[in-house]
Amino acid sequence: MKFGVVVFPGSNCDRDMQDALQNDLNKEVIMLWHKDKDLSMFSTEDCIVLPGGFSYGDYLRCGAIARFSPMMQSVIDFAKMGGKVLGVCNGFQILCESHLLPGVLLQNANQQFICKNVYISNNATGALKIPIAHGEGRYFANDAVLDELEKNNQVIFRYSDAAGLIDTQFNPNGAVRNIAGIRNKEGNVFGMMPHPERATSALLNNLDGKKVFEFLGLN
Repeated sequence: MKFGVVVFPGSNCDRDMQDALQNDLNKEVIMLWHKDKDLSMFSTEDCIVLPGGFSYGDYLRCGAIARFSPMMQSVIDFAKMGGKVLGVCNGFQILCESHLLPGVLLQNANQQFICKNVYISNNATGALKIPIAHGEGRYFANDAVLDELEKNNQVIFRYSDAAGLIDTQFNPNGAVRNIAGIRNKEGNVFGMMPHPERATSALLNNLDGKKVFEFLGLN
């Protein structure tokens, strides 16, 4: 599996993602400029990553302008063909704006930018310590959409404590139902607010990000 990392004006986690994938996960990485369109070097066994940052300065809404970039049109087509797509932080926002994932990301409940380590959990991985860094990471969808996500096991991570207890007191941004990440119904598009690429190196004293990639089948 090789990876393509899309670079938008305002991306600031693209090189973090490249470094983690290349040096910590030993993957081939191709950087993709937002004005390009060509994804012919990738198969549906590969993965396109939308990294964190502030694409187009977060003007209008986070991810709203990036959704219309030439490369995103190709990414949308790639996803619809079954190719794997991962959006992290701003990338998650772009996936929602592109309607590849349901719901929206709203301003944090405390109306402040939050940058710290948090714990996220699911039944397969247990609690993982992964950093967050966002001002608009509060996942929201209506009850019908949320019930559909639950029914289809599309919630991939929820905010928790270090023991894996999921409770509102461990929710850093007010996300509905403590949701930290979701996937599409087909299981090939993933979005999450925490940054697994910042937790893949022994130099950072945290390898839990590798477990995120493993859980998503991107290893």
